[in-house]
Amino acid sequence: MSGLLALLDDVAAIAKVAAASVDDIATQTAKAGSKAAGIVIDDAAVTPKYVTGFAPARELPMIWRIARGSLINKLVFLLPVALLMSLYAPWLVAPLLILGGCYLSFEGAEKIVHVLMPHDDHSGGPNGSHDVGDKAQLEEQRVKGAIKTDFILSAEIMTIALATIESDVLWLQAVTLAVVGIVITIAVYGVVAIIVKMDDLGMWMARVSPINALRALGCGIVFIMPWFLKFLTIVGTAAMLWVGGSIIVHSAHQMGWHMPEEIIHNWAHAVGHGDAATEWIVKAVVDGILGFLIGLALVPLVTKVLIPLVGGKKEGAH
Repeated sequence: MSGLLALLDDVAAIAKVAAASVDDIATQTAKAGSKAAGIVIDDAAVTPKYVTGFAPARELPMIWRIARGSLINKLVFLLPVALLMSLYAPWLVAPLLILGGCYLSFEGAEKIVHVLMPHDDHSGGPNGSHDVGDKAQLEEQRVKGAIKTDFILSAEIMTIALATIESDVLWLQAVTLAVVGIVITIAVYGVVAIIVKMDDLGMWMARVSPINALRALGCGIVFIMPWFLKFLTIVGTAAMLWVGGSIIVHSAHQMGWHMPEEIIHNWAHAVGHGDAATEWIVKAVVDGILGFLIGLALVPLVTKVLIPLVGGKKEGAH
């Protein structure tokens, strides 16, 4: 009997440890997910453009292929690299975050410059034609392009998540990073699938619904979706600048350069007078402005020097 009680006591102790571990994973995942919110918003805003112009029947299969590629990026390639970096080169996290913050700032600033400066996205090919040629080949190119873009965003998400985890236990880091990768991928591409199919749903409701109110709702959905996508792009751009600036400032603080974060903190405190919400807004605005200025400085460097140097060609703003 005493042996049975001892066994039950051991099982209870193991259960407590397991429950605490699950709670730790949930807590770390929530923190990491919130820190990566800006990138997630931009990812959701950017991805629908890759399925634009294809038949409705191809939209969901394309999104699934991109989502699968995103999971492979995060779990097969980036997760092992993140764990190795945590083990052998933790000092690399802050510089990589600064590099990622600069990338986000550049992308956000370039979108704004693209809107404000004269440009021509619709000149067609060499002969002025807009013929897309082989649809299957174009779909393959679009999917590969989306997965390449996702790799950069996923690398930043996983690095942010790694920097947020408050534990040196390797298996906890691994599980948290895996959960973050899976949850964010499902969230992003689930939302993308809903956004992409909303206009089809609206058209279906407007055509076949026997109820006038539902037909009107369907027409409203079709009318509002282009405006919603534009709004989502604006939110995504603002989020990129905010997150980019915030990452750079905080990572610089971790590397020993405390002045930028201290100045922003003092400004926020002076304006907010102890009100947490106001202070957060001030910090977010200042971080966003800083991100825009850094990105603006990087636009000519990247577009005129780095991209020609590597023989690449930058696509138009998302």
